[in-house]
Amino acid sequence: MDAKELFNQSSLECGKLITQRYSTSFTLGIQTLDKKFHAPIYAIYGFVRFADEIVDTFHEHDKAGLLAEFRQETYKAIKTGLSLNPVLHGFQLIVNKYEIDVDLIEAFFKSMAMDLDFHTYNDSKYLEYIYGSAEVVGLMCLKVFVEGDSEMYDRLKGPAKKLGSAFQKVNFLRDIKSDFDERGRVYFPGVSFELFDKIAKGEIEEDIQKDFDEAMVGIANLPDGAKLGVKVAYLYYQKLFDKIKGLSADTITHQRIRIPNSQKFTLLIGTYFGSKLGLS
Repeated sequence: MDAKELFNQSSLECGKLITQRYSTSFTLGIQTLDKKFHAPIYAIYGFVRFADEIVDTFHEHDKAGLLAEFRQETYKAIKTGLSLNPVLHGFQLIVNKYEIDVDLIEAFFKSMAMDLDFHTYNDSKYLEYIYGSAEVVGLMCLKVFVEGDSEMYDRLKGPAKKLGSAFQKVNFLRDIKSDFDERGRVYFPGVSFELFDKIAKGEIEEDIQKDFDEAMVGIANLPDGAKLGVKVAYLYYQKLFDKIKGLSADTITHQRIRIPNSQKFTLLIGTYFGSKLGLS
């Protein structure tokens, strides 16, 4: 292995390390994909995770300045094919190899910037935020999965967006307390945290289930190397959603909803083998 390849590989491995540190469920889920997709999806996750950390974590710093700098460095890395930031170098390798549309990346940065400015969202801003923060990430992954097949990409991008939307909305519902307590945010339009009740929760859950139903249509048509992994992620989030649906609105707003790592592992293993055996 020459020095450049070593640098590339080391940068891509940083994406894997970040995923392992920040998300047990995504780490386990990625393992069910064909091995050729592991490094690209890790790289995408590492990139979006670090951008998200800028707006959610570094409160004592100039977050707007940090995000603007990260955005500028991202585009420079994509243009030049090099960055000494291993997260950005690994990401640009994937962007350039799989021809990921820069418009998707720009929409992502726009949603990250919205987190700095918005605490409540109307319908249009809510949809804009979900597109940029979640749906485009699904489209980036789809670009990897179709490996240059533009016809397949165009056919599956609708369900891919719905899957990203469902995942994000489940996260919003799960984290409604922490988002409000720690960041002063309420993502769901027209929803007051203080007045959150069974009716509001039910309307949100109905919307999420529609996204899940529309997303499932596309999973069966994914390439074989991606189909099982995406289905496992779908089933995991659907079961997480089912758990949240079983909780009261009062519970959602008074305690942070967590799934212990041991339960995540059991759930993912169960959905994996259930899918393999045709049981799920």
